Amino acid sequence: MVHTPRSARRGALLVSTAAVLGLLAGCGNGSGEDVRSDPPASSPGTAAPARETPSPSASAPAASSAPVRTAPPAPPASADPPRTTAPSGGTTAAPATPAGGSRCHTSELRASVGRNDPGAGQENFPVVLTNTSGRICTLRGYPGAAFVTASGGRLGADPRRTPGTPVTVTVRPGQSAWAGLTFSNPQVSGARAATPAGLLVTPPDERDPLRVAWPGGPVPVSGTASSARLTVLSPGTGP
Repeated sequence: MVHTPRSARRGALLVSTAAVLGLLAGCGNGSGEDVRSDPPASSPGTAAPARETPSPSASAPAASSAPVRTAPPAPPASADPPRTTAPSGGTTAAPATPAGGSRCHTSELRASVGRNDPGAGQENFPVVLTNTSGRICTLRGYPGAAFVTASGGRLGADPRRTPGTPVTVTVRPGQSAWAGLTFSNPQVSGARAATPAGLLVTPPDERDPLRVAWPGGPVPVSGTASSARLTVLSPGTGP
């Protein structure tokens, strides 16, 4: 009978025991038991696993985009006032309305005395005011009048106003308005008479007179029926 050393038998026993344990471990893994592994250890100096951050579109609803309203386009700037084509091919500005014309001033007028139209012992002279300016102006009411000598002195009383209804006369450049100057013939009335050198004519609402030569001969300056009279202004140069 062969004797095996004790140390050899102990080593063989250990090997057998290890083999049996390995066989049991292999059978245990195949039996469906849950094998849990420890979480990975983090070594110093290494970054922790990154966590996934949800995107903003996934966590919050997208903002609704309302339609953008734009202001309507501004209307085009107003054009110049319409112009009328002149026959010559040029252009002339639209005619001004008479309502826009202011009254005629003395410096814009010329005075004259028209032809006498006598009747029934009366002398009737048209006193005419003509627009010499380049604009439309207006005359309304009574002109002023006074007979004067060559040196400018007054002869007799100023003519009185004959009752009438004043109207506004629109006077374009070159046009005229007239008022009637009437007095009794001195030879018929018996009034004292004198022959003036001129007549001062003052436009309505003006202070400066226009002087015109007097062509009508003697006029009554005092006594019975010595008053001369003026009518309101009317369009034109006489009756």
